[in-house]
Amino acid sequence: MSRQREEKMVEPPALRDHPQRRILSAEVHARPYMRLLAPARASLLALYTEEEGAEEERRLLTELCRSRGAAGPGEEANFHLVELEDFTLRWERHTEFSTYGFFAPAEGGAFEHKAIERLPQSWLARLPGEVLCGVHLELQKATGARPEAEEVAALLQSDTFAACRAAGGAAEVWMNFTINEDGFGRLLVRDRHLGERQAGRLVQRLFEIETYRMMALLALPLARRHGRELTLIGAQLTSVTEAMAGASVEAAAGEMPATDGDRQLLEQLTAVAADTQRIAAATAYRFSAARAYYALVQRRIEELREERIEGHQTVREFMDRRLSPAMRTCEAVAERIEVLSRQIARTAQLLRTRIDVQLAAQNRDLLLSMDRRVKLQLILQETVEGLSVAAITYYSIGLLSYALSAAEKLGVGVPTKLSAGLAIPLVAGLVWYGIRRVRRRIARWARD
Repeated sequence: MSRQREEKMVEPPALRDHPQRRILSAEVHARPYMRLLAPARASLLALYTEEEGAEEERRLLTELCRSRGAAGPGEEANFHLVELEDFTLRWERHTEFSTYGFFAPAEGGAFEHKAIERLPQSWLARLPGEVLCGVHLELQKATGARPEAEEVAALLQSDTFAACRAAGGAAEVWMNFTINEDGFGRLLVRDRHLGERQAGRLVQRLFEIETYRMMALLALPLARRHGRELTLIGAQLTSVTEAMAGASVEAAAGEMPATDGDRQLLEQLTAVAADTQRIAAATAYRFSAARAYYALVQRRIEELREERIEGHQTVREFMDRRLSPAMRTCEAVAERIEVLSRQIARTAQLLRTRIDVQLAAQNRDLLLSMDRRVKLQLILQETVEGLSVAAITYYSIGLLSYALSAAEKLGVGVPTKLSAGLAIPLVAGLVWYGIRRVRRRIARWARD
């Protein structure tokens, strides 16, 4: 009885899961770190593909995996980690780029062989995209004294490199941040007491620092190119603003019609606004992405937990020296675009306000002119009414005279001329009264 009660107690509640619950829960485990033990070596390829080529990448990965007797990535997969005979392949698909990590045991001297050499060259040549970042890494067991700077420079093939103790002093990192003759940079990690998971995390962070650094710097050429254009646009906007003030003075003095000057200024301001919006549209996404990638670089550097190796600059110092100024240049250009857009908007508002004032003045003058015309029309109408009364009276008296003459000939004793003369005021009054009534009825009809 008690066992049945316990079974009932451990049964899951009859609740309905959200359709995305398990997918979202698995997201934090979607791209696990490698497990590495020294000595080992790795090669990183970061290919810039924008937002295309994902299907081709999956097809090529599936082809390679099946040729080595392993399963390829799924149809919608953006990550694949698989062991293939003598090396391990790690593929990650991002929004704009894809990374390929090749990991293998170390054989021979440092950088004597590369992990990527285990891949068929024909297969590598078919990968979609352009190489943006390439790094060869050597993970060595730290035995003996720390190598001298000359020895490290010979291994990295560069006199310029960053060095630090990382992971709380569990490793020493040497990174050249350059492109050697083979098209790859070099990264040396000396394992003092790293665990296999810790080593995998450290290597992944170093790879991501280099990859995100290059992705962030994609915005720098745009900033340099469009920065010069923005300088010219700023000068054009200044000239338009000065011309607005000059046009106002000329219009006030009567030397130039205000509408002509405003039309020219409006055309110039429209051209300036169009150029600014063109640059904003061309750079908005890239600058936004650069900010995100730069933030990732800084985050990964923090996760290294660097400690200085005397006589060498740390990774953070290296980035602060060159990457940070580049990002500030991009931020400055982005800010200039926003400032110019606001200035153009204010200038357009000023021009619009002045045009509205001019239109109001023109409408006022038009209304005054119409008022004068109406008054003239009323005067003319009254004049015409007077003439109309006289004309109608004249013709009416003429008709009355004919009638009186006919009556006189019929023997009716009516003095024709006297009667016609006396009838003139009466006929004129009746005609005037009739015209007034007709005009009032028309006015009443117009109001209704």
